[in-house]
Amino acid sequence: MTDKNDPDAGARAALRLIGPDPANWVPDRPGVDHNVLIVGGGQTGCAFAFALRRAGVGRVSVIDAAPDAERAGIWTNGARMNVLRTPKTLAGPELGTAALSFQAWYEARHGAEAYAAFERIPRQAWVDYLAWYRDFLAISVRYGTRLERIEPAANYLENPHFRLHLNSGVETARKIIIATGFEGSGGIAVPDVLSDLPPALCAHTGDDIDFTALMGKDLAVIGGAASAFDAAAVALETGARSVHLFARRPTLAATPISRSRGYPGAYDNYYTLPDAVRWHQAIRYRRAGSTAPQDAVDRVLKFPNFHLHLASPWLSAREDSGRIAAEAAGGAYRFDFVIAGTGYAADPNLRPEFADFARHILLWRDRFTPPPAEEDPFLGTHPYLGPGNEFMEKSPGAAPYLNDIHCFNPAGFVSFGVPIGDVPSMKRGHASVTAQISRDLFLADFDHHQRRMTGDVPADFGPALYAKAVWNPAST
Repeated sequence: MTDKNDPDAGARAALRLIGPDPANWVPDRPGVDHNVLIVGGGQTGCAFAFALRRAGVGRVSVIDAAPDAERAGIWTNGARMNVLRTPKTLAGPELGTAALSFQAWYEARHGAEAYAAFERIPRQAWVDYLAWYRDFLAISVRYGTRLERIEPAANYLENPHFRLHLNSGVETARKIIIATGFEGSGGIAVPDVLSDLPPALCAHTGDDIDFTALMGKDLAVIGGAASAFDAAAVALETGARSVHLFARRPTLAATPISRSRGYPGAYDNYYTLPDAVRWHQAIRYRRAGSTAPQDAVDRVLKFPNFHLHLASPWLSAREDSGRIAAEAAGGAYRFDFVIAGTGYAADPNLRPEFADFARHILLWRDRFTPPPAEEDPFLGTHPYLGPGNEFMEKSPGAAPYLNDIHCFNPAGFVSFGVPIGDVPSMKRGHASVTAQISRDLFLADFDHHQRRMTGDVPADFGPALYAKAVWNPAST
């Protein structure tokens, strides 16, 4: 039973029952501000802050480049779907504490029947839940703080840590979790055909698009995946005169191929599979295509001014009298604006914060040579991650600090088989990364812990407590 007058009662009881947070057991290091810096204050970063707290790892800081909580994370920016893509039953940031789950939060406010009435979680409800999660667990996020450069300390081998160049100054940390979503994987992928268009005429679905400025205009959307359909839908709902969506494939991708491995055995053990198996799974996904869910397609089909162009890649685009003159496989067109729903690149070499060492990061193309029929340069630039999502060295010994940077964003797709940072990755990923960070910090400070574990421990009581009960044959 839940009390709608006190919807947080169950969550408070759960925290009481799991006991107080352990004290920080990580010893301070000279010149080090943070044991762990989490870059990204969305669902991933906040869940890591909670997980590390429960593991007794203190001095953890969370930063986010967004100016405030209302503008942080993908759910209030690039995400334009009405409902989440993932099943509502998947484990999420509650990390095993059921009373902190979305279901518990929602039912405490709206009732079990209301929760049962929908199949997929409404996006705004998810936004509200994540805000509650952050506030209820008192997770502090330093908004308006951008990571610009990661510099391994000059004395890294003697005192392993990083100098973190932020827009607010320089800080230091022993461990870093990169929880920066799709853009943090490398950057937005914009087709070369749009490179000559001015910013006033084009955008990427990852951009903050003012759809009200597009009312009454003719729009083109390039791409056939979910983000393209979501942008087309918002444009139509906001009053665009027409929206033409151009897809390269002759039919829309409609087979969610990764669903075949959507069970705990595959989720939890995927990383242990041979490289050839993981690569083949990634190739299967690439060839099947990223699917737009049916509700996203239905959303645009309600509008007679929506037009779908199949097998119609753009061949050229130029500005002409303030509009776009485009050539596609299906003919010539003129538009007022174009939106690229063409995804993101996954390549650490594209991230400015990694500039000091990106050349040392092991990529899949460095580790695995696929058969000719499965070659794919896009997949090859994904980082080849370790079991705790840590970067690995291309040449052993060249950059030993890389295993202290944990990449928890979609760049981990080839290594782990799921969209890292999204809900399906949380059950396995947060536990394994937290465990590895804990283990690494413990072993790095083992001299300290050896002294602590073998130190003197005062007795709880002395012989006087039990003296009168000691058997003495002479007294019988």
